[in-house]
Amino acid sequence: MRFSITLPFIDKLESYFDNRSVPWKLIIVGFTVAQFGFESYLSYRQYKKLAEKAFPSLYKDEIDQATLEKSAAYSRANIKFTIFSDAISLATNLIVIHYDLFPRLWNWATAFGAAMPSMLAPSSIIGVSLYFFIMVSATTAVMGLPLDYYKTFVLEEKFGFNKSTLKLWWFDFFKSTGLLLVLGTPVVYGLLKIIETFSSNFVDYVCLFIFVLQLLAFTLVPTYIMPLFNKFSPLEDGELKTSIQKLADSVQFPLDKVLVVDGSKRSTHSNAYFTGLPFTSKRIVLFDTLIKSTTTKELNAILGHEIGHWKLNHILYRLVFSQLNILATMTMFRVVYRNKSLYQAFGFVVGRTTSLTPTRVLLPAFPTLIGFLLFGDLFRPVNCLLQFISSLISRTDEYAADQFSKNLGYSDDLCKALIILCKENLSSPNVDSWYSAYHYSHPTLPERLAALGYKQDVKKD
Repeated sequence: MRFSITLPFIDKLESYFDNRSVPWKLIIVGFTVAQFGFESYLSYRQYKKLAEKAFPSLYKDEIDQATLEKSAAYSRANIKFTIFSDAISLATNLIVIHYDLFPRLWNWATAFGAAMPSMLAPSSIIGVSLYFFIMVSATTAVMGLPLDYYKTFVLEEKFGFNKSTLKLWWFDFFKSTGLLLVLGTPVVYGLLKIIETFSSNFVDYVCLFIFVLQLLAFTLVPTYIMPLFNKFSPLEDGELKTSIQKLADSVQFPLDKVLVVDGSKRSTHSNAYFTGLPFTSKRIVLFDTLIKSTTTKELNAILGHEIGHWKLNHILYRLVFSQLNILATMTMFRVVYRNKSLYQAFGFVVGRTTSLTPTRVLLPAFPTLIGFLLFGDLFRPVNCLLQFISSLISRTDEYAADQFSKNLGYSDDLCKALIILCKENLSSPNVDSWYSAYHYSHPTLPERLAALGYKQDVKKD
């Protein structure tokens, strides 16, 4: 049984777009600049909204004026940082395109691979692609260090969130980069091998491959990857653990363990979540900062919300949505991944023997990894639309999970907990509707409080 989209016009589109008269570089530059301009415009709208001195009336008597102003200042600082980092990314992309750096990097990867033992990566298109992936990933990680340093030790430090040390920051960098290369390289190899083996019929197999990876991630990441960065300890026996177990039993939530993560060693931000596949036992994870800032009832209200995601099958639905997204994306990728005119516009000529030149590479087969990168740029307008849709679906799920917690009798406690989290995390007090629709996976605090039927006379105990 096949699941891929096999509409007749797909093959026609593949042939139609393989046209040397199509200005591929200009199109990609246009899409790249347009996305930057659109997202910067949304950020500008949000920045203006944050400059307003009037705050939503639902905050009255719950969050003091000084905290609201500090929250607005923190959000403005993040907006400016985002625009600056996006501008750096835009400039980098334009430099790569203008100076034909892709073929240069490919030549370096080819030369590097030739100097390595063949057992590490054969001298083939896939072998060179793996070296190319490693070089680009490592370079990108290193180039991102200054911005990450500023974000952690300047911006977050200024507003009292950062608890990380320089030593821990460096350890995190080496561990995360190492994991990216160690785990990412075989994943890239698997994708490229599937596409090479099944040619134009690869879509179903890629979807199945990614689905298996997602299931493995659900299982392995919480158990083996996350503990490399944080310490997870069983919640001590007591009132909190007993109440959590009672809550889980009341809704038949398959709770296995309740863990506390030492999030405070990096930041004072708070959170809670559960891990596990939709139909397996679950682990609830609480940030130590959350335990310190909320009461037992408020924390249970938050967990009632998280359990609501499971009870309402949101995780399963999101997994299905992700698969449909991958199916559509890979089907569209099929239209361009063998497009000779696209590769040639960026310095790759397919159909001849391999030769090294500074900005022109002659290849015997399609460099699929390069195709993925170019397709990502061509897909930018669709990604923007999908982000609106994804954010809308996510916010709808959040409303439903809030309602689930409310139906468990936690309405007032959930309102109090949300207000506390807003204060502790310095969440944006004013949010532009367009910016929220694009960027926010959760409704704003006033929106959630209004949906929960929050009343001004609901006070903290």
